Amino acid sequence: MRYVPSVARRRGGARAAVAAATALLAALATSVTAQEARAYTPPGTHSDAGTSGAASGAAAPGPTASGRWADVAHGFASLAGGTTGGAGGKVVTVTEQAALKAYAGAPEPYIIRVEGVIEVDPFGSDIDVTSNKTIVGVGVTGEIVHGELHLAPGTSNVIIRNLTIRDSYVEGDWDGKTSDFDAIQMDTVDHVWIDHNRLTHMGDGLIDLRKDSEYITVSYNRFDHHNKAFGIGWTSNVKTQVTIDHNWFSGTKQRNPSADNCAYAHLYNNYLSAQVDDGDPVWTYGNYARGRTRMVIENSYYDGIQHPYQADAGAELVQRGSILKDTTGRHDVWGAAFEPRDFYPYRLDPASAVPALVTRFSGPQRTIGTNTTLNVPADYPTVQAAVGAVPAGNDGEITIRLAPGSYREKVRIGRDRHHVTLVGTGRSRSDTLVVFDTPAGEAKPGGGTQGSWGSATVVIEGNDFTARHLTFANDFDEAAVELAGEQALAVKTTGDRLVFDDAAFLGNQDTLMVDTPQLTTRSRVYLHDSYVEGDVDFIYGRATAVIENSVIKALSRGSDSNNGYITAASTWAGNPYGILITRSKIVSDAPAGSFHLGRPWHPGGEPQAVGQVLLRDTELPDAVKASPWTDMSGFSWRDARFAEYRNTGPGALLTPDRPQMSAGEAAAHTTADYLAGADGWAPHRSR
Repeated sequence: MRYVPSVARRRGGARAAVAAATALLAALATSVTAQEARAYTPPGTHSDAGTSGAASGAAAPGPTASGRWADVAHGFASLAGGTTGGAGGKVVTVTEQAALKAYAGAPEPYIIRVEGVIEVDPFGSDIDVTSNKTIVGVGVTGEIVHGELHLAPGTSNVIIRNLTIRDSYVEGDWDGKTSDFDAIQMDTVDHVWIDHNRLTHMGDGLIDLRKDSEYITVSYNRFDHHNKAFGIGWTSNVKTQVTIDHNWFSGTKQRNPSADNCAYAHLYNNYLSAQVDDGDPVWTYGNYARGRTRMVIENSYYDGIQHPYQADAGAELVQRGSILKDTTGRHDVWGAAFEPRDFYPYRLDPASAVPALVTRFSGPQRTIGTNTTLNVPADYPTVQAAVGAVPAGNDGEITIRLAPGSYREKVRIGRDRHHVTLVGTGRSRSDTLVVFDTPAGEAKPGGGTQGSWGSATVVIEGNDFTARHLTFANDFDEAAVELAGEQALAVKTTGDRLVFDDAAFLGNQDTLMVDTPQLTTRSRVYLHDSYVEGDVDFIYGRATAVIENSVIKALSRGSDSNNGYITAASTWAGNPYGILITRSKIVSDAPAGSFHLGRPWHPGGEPQAVGQVLLRDTELPDAVKASPWTDMSGFSWRDARFAEYRNTGPGALLTPDRPQMSAGEAAAHTTADYLAGADGWAPHRSR
């Protein structure tokens, strides 16, 4: 926006404000009530539904919002660098075989979302999976039918999650001697995590883990309707390390699993039930430690299983804490095996709880695959690199988690990038900062100046965006540079259904622009428990924006009479709702009677841009002028739609130049009214 008044600049600029952000927020917290303090005091350690930490090390999986699992590999797959799959690559959604084959077999990393049923042709053929891939079903929809996922020797770092792989069984081939149509086959691979899949009714094995594969975790899967469920080995070397937990083996006959020459096989909290009963006295069994395997079994549940656990003479098998119900045959225990906690931490569920837990939580889950997590900088070096991994036209939730730190970069979330969430993972929003220092008047390389679009540190054009626990800043130092065009945006938005929760916006002139793609389009923005600071027109634009339970700081520019303007709305005349500031607090370091609440902005002289602003139930400082609204560029504030209702504080005076809403009018100007639409969007109701 055009800088109009000529007054002394506030020394130090926004850069000083960024450096002092933590101290500022702490100081503010001492002057307000505990309820208000939520707006600018860190709420303590927070957790985010369906997200995971950046690290892939040996962290024990604890309860998340789902209650049962984390989205980061655990067990042996977490060791020696961890298993991150396609992290760092683009996110793609596939619905047919050709795309699945192309992305799964590509040399680059990919996060591949499988949506719907993919029937593989020819029957029983392979989908080759190369290194650095995540293949994940979207909710419970992702199925691969009549085909195998095949990991060739040398493949590394693969995650296979939340899929149903089924029905390559050839009638009459119960022993799998004619067709080698596995669900998942791996030869000499490392770092693979197989999690929350249903594997059923295939031609040979459900999982064949073969030939010296290492650092494998198999968790929360359902193995059913099959003969040879899960075989490990096909080698004379004793190398494989595998964790097998919370799996349900039901309606299977053998290899549940069979583990041959495993250096370490850790089985815990598995449920074996409804074993196939064909009268076979030998090759119907549960867990089998073959060759020189060292196996530890903990807190599992065996219901009606013949030979629940057995071991060859050269193997070692330790069993502790399991429940045996109506079991028969071999219950072999000998040797010391190994101690799993020497390798990684983990949490054991009571064996008595295993049937209920595993039947409920194994197999594909509705909440997996619907929200993809990208970690910065662990997987992507910059915020923009992670945004670049979001597919055009994205319709799945993508969460970008930012480790604490300062990210000096510009971020652009384009109009075809939807359903993106940015989350800071520090204890306070001030721990995670996205900042740059471009002013609107800066020259562009090709001629002209940056303008508001080019100055903004972050631009959000996509819909359904959320930001939490973050600070956005433009720290252009207006005191140090003589420039026509000192506007320097921290954030500019044009998308619809945007939420900022526990976010801060730091700048001077034009800090936060809430806009729309065009004059007559309606876009909605909701700020909650947030903080905005600036001096000239620092909350402005034509979007419908609600700022609730937040703190706004009007910064002094060193004037005794005019330090700036909090709002500059350019609401379309046909939109009854512009900017609402409600149940919030405005603070200021400016002298008494030196700050305006706002002025009407008519971009390019547009007569249909008739600003609407309401401040209600908000505390105002004495810095607010007795006549707080003012004209702009020849347009009278009296022709705009400016009002107050039930404000408090030393700046909440009642004068002829301060229009007040009646109770009846205010009843139709609530948060719900501003945000309402045919889509039923109501982010405030979850607070």
